[in-house]
Amino acid sequence: MTATSPSLPPDGAPTPAPTPLPVLDDPAPPYEVAQVIAPGIRRIVARNPGPFTYTGTSTYLVGQGTVAVIDPGPDRPGHIARIQAALAPGERITHILVTHTHEDHSPAARPLAAATGARVYGYGPHGSGRHGGVDPSQAFEAADWAFEPDVRLDQGAAVDVGRRRLVAHHTPGHCSNHLCFADPSCGAVFTGDLVMSWSSSIVSPPDGDMAAYMQSLHKVKALSAKRLYPTHGVPIDAPQAFLDALIAHRKDREAKVLAAVTAGAETLDALVPQVYRDVPPAMHPAAARSLLAHLIKLVDERRLVADPAPVADARFFPPNASC
Repeated sequence: MTATSPSLPPDGAPTPAPTPLPVLDDPAPPYEVAQVIAPGIRRIVARNPGPFTYTGTSTYLVGQGTVAVIDPGPDRPGHIARIQAALAPGERITHILVTHTHEDHSPAARPLAAATGARVYGYGPHGSGRHGGVDPSQAFEAADWAFEPDVRLDQGAAVDVGRRRLVAHHTPGHCSNHLCFADPSCGAVFTGDLVMSWSSSIVSPPDGDMAAYMQSLHKVKALSAKRLYPTHGVPIDAPQAFLDALIAHRKDREAKVLAAVTAGAETLDALVPQVYRDVPPAMHPAAARSLLAHLIKLVDERRLVADPAPVADARFFPPNASC
């Protein structure tokens, strides 16, 4: 997704263009092949490319001898077999760490655990990071509703994998139970879908929360990582600059929302074509989910008002407008 020149809504009022996202290409990764991408870190890309997974899910094997798997991926026997085949003689998988419970990240955890005897670690079931949970009938994402970790991790929990220590950081926003895992010994942070190297993340209410997402980006930035390992796309070698650009992109998108509402666009249907002119129309339904998350954040901050409430079929106005 790249930005275009500033555009004009129907009444001629200018809308600011978002800061272009930094994009790191990964055009042809070798599928289902374990590649050593750093000392003690192997990457296997699942063959599940798509508009939301880019080239596929990157499963990471961390450690030597005693190995942790981060984001085992979709429940596909071929992928699970390749994870096990990546082990050197004498190695064993002892920990399976899940960043969050979307169908391209966590479903392979349980069959891999059954095959290896490893324990599964995560924040909790889908929606567990949101007060009151999430009603499946109100969810729009492809979630792994069956997920239940053997060990629940919260902010700051440490997982020792051989000589490595991985520290869990609760980073809600994309998903309320989202975790990032930091390895302070080498400055690595495994970012799941909070930070991807090819696109920004979809933030889909009710489990997705834009205010929490922005806070989580700042939390990861404060870790001062040397390298980020997203679950979709290649590693990020300039984390601070990349995070600054991602935060600026979101702020600029928010400015476009405010400008469009001020110019008279009141509904999601009216706002999406204006706020996401730089996004292909085929992706507008997904963009509408993140747009709703922006609108909810702005209403919570009293920078917009919603009639009757900040939901998908509401009308949105500046706070000084008459509803």
